[in-house]
Amino acid sequence: MTPHLQAVGLACERDWRMLFEHLELQVTAGDMLQISGPNGSGKTSLLRLLAGLMQPTQGQVLLNGKPLAEQGAELARSLVWIGHAAGIKDLLTPEENLTWLCALHRPASREAIWRALEAVGLRGFEDVPCHTLSAGQQRRVALARLYLDSPPLWILDEPFTALDRQGVAQLEAHLARHCEQGGMVVLTTHHTLERTPSGYRDINLGQWAA
Repeated sequence: MTPHLQAVGLACERDWRMLFEHLELQVTAGDMLQISGPNGSGKTSLLRLLAGLMQPTQGQVLLNGKPLAEQGAELARSLVWIGHAAGIKDLLTPEENLTWLCALHRPASREAIWRALEAVGLRGFEDVPCHTLSAGQQRRVALARLYLDSPPLWILDEPFTALDRQGVAQLEAHLARHCEQGGMVVLTTHHTLERTPSGYRDINLGQWAA
């Protein structure tokens, strides 16, 4: 069976330094893949390569057996990317941000957006400008995308940033449930995961350090 996501002979050079090379990985339905390694080892760079936001120095990334470079506009509808920054616009409300973000892949109704915001504890904040929200609340706006109809592959860079204990536990459960239902998660986190699905595994970039 063709892996949903695959890296073949992947190498990444940044600022004239090779971060990793000859990297191989596969992600299939039900997998949660945590990318670990010391600061500067290329964790965020790897996620950006897997999401099609950067081009590898060598090798290629395949999504459903096809190179990312050949998928163009379809790529945004094939995965959800949430970076280390919340990636939301300060002057827009949570509802407006999610409407805009969803328009990139799968437009969502107002009712669905409000349900997603309620799921992340932001009921009553739907029409408040995001610059008035705390860092944790802004992170929840971004994570609300994971409670909407979305592609099965989620690529998340430090998704637990700025969340309180309750938010962390809720997100852990949601990610595990997504994988248990056949979805896929690739993430980086300094947080020690308390709940993981059966398809969980960890990849330390030190194995592929140049």
